[in-house]
Amino acid sequence: MDLSFGSEYTVFREEVCQFVQQYKDKQPPPDSQYGKETLAWQKLLIENGYHSRTIPKEYGGYGAEPDIIKSRIITEEFGAARMNAGFGGQGISMLVPVLLEMGTEEQKQQFIKPTIHGELLWCQGYSEPGAGSDLASLTTKAVLDGDEWVINGQKIWTSTAHMADWIFCLVRSEPEAPKHQGISFLLFKMDTPGIEVRPLADMTLNANFNETFFTDVRVPQHQIVGERGQGWMVANAILGHERGSLAPPEVAQNRLDGVIKLMQTETINGEKLIDNPAFRDRLMKLQGRVMAMRYNDMRLLSARINKNKDAMFAGMIVKLMGTELRHEIEGLAIDVMGEIGLSYEDNPYTRGHGSWQYQYMFYLGLIIGGGTSQIQKNIISERGLGMPREPKVEAK
Repeated sequence: MDLSFGSEYTVFREEVCQFVQQYKDKQPPPDSQYGKETLAWQKLLIENGYHSRTIPKEYGGYGAEPDIIKSRIITEEFGAARMNAGFGGQGISMLVPVLLEMGTEEQKQQFIKPTIHGELLWCQGYSEPGAGSDLASLTTKAVLDGDEWVINGQKIWTSTAHMADWIFCLVRSEPEAPKHQGISFLLFKMDTPGIEVRPLADMTLNANFNETFFTDVRVPQHQIVGERGQGWMVANAILGHERGSLAPPEVAQNRLDGVIKLMQTETINGEKLIDNPAFRDRLMKLQGRVMAMRYNDMRLLSARINKNKDAMFAGMIVKLMGTELRHEIEGLAIDVMGEIGLSYEDNPYTRGHGSWQYQYMFYLGLIIGGGTSQIQKNIISERGLGMPREPKVEAK
């Protein structure tokens, strides 16, 4: 029995490997900021079809036909070499797919190319102090005044708002309509008068997100995606892309490979941790879960290309399982390092420049952010398994 992909894909894998070998020592660090070096790298990836592969050329992408095996080969080879896979983030991972599906031709021409090339940074205006898990209860208002929207309200947990050029924002434009039907989805510049951004430090001790205030912010009427009052449909499409992008399984595999290297060097009483039955048992359980997530990711990729709705349930588990898995992987690394695992920031004894501790706290936050694990379990039970909805208690 021949289980290989075939000669076409063997040749393609060789091409990817050649690219990796040629450029692995010329790539910018994975966590490098937006600058000339990283913008040039992003352009190189797109030109070779290793980023934005299926986005049409007229919108700045590579323009290839969808091919799940080639996409998987790129992911595997880049992951194995710890190769910088290019920019991600809210604009590329969440907004661009929705613009391709629901945006006007003018919006596609204006936003997609500069976004995927890293020239335009986005933030997401969704959560509010009184509308987090129940996002449809948002109260930020948009009132049409002539040919402009006038926006007043507040958003919170606005990741990257302090550095973003534009925001995609949910606003209540029809105050008399049922809460899911009175929302619109607007795009506007972050330097528009009336916007104030205040940083918020998270569990990593960095200010990765912010609270954002809008006071009489005026936005051109045409900067809306979808129809007025139908923003909830756009929002749900965005949330699907967001939850699927928060914990990529290939990155989890890379982190797990890093744990294995730690276990091969760290010791207890002269014994390497890789030879300790308790630690090895934890590692093997995590290996099985990473493998399961990778195969689930392949199923989702195939479903997206083939427009197969049967994989909807498979998509529901990604955010819940992926973020909890990453948190446990980082936690195993910390336990493997023993007392050194408690070091942080500029402690000279940290391993990996403190990335294990940082990611441990970061993914603890992601278990909450983007829809808490409890909310994800409700979604899985009600929408995926068809279980009865939780009864609502009327307020007295």
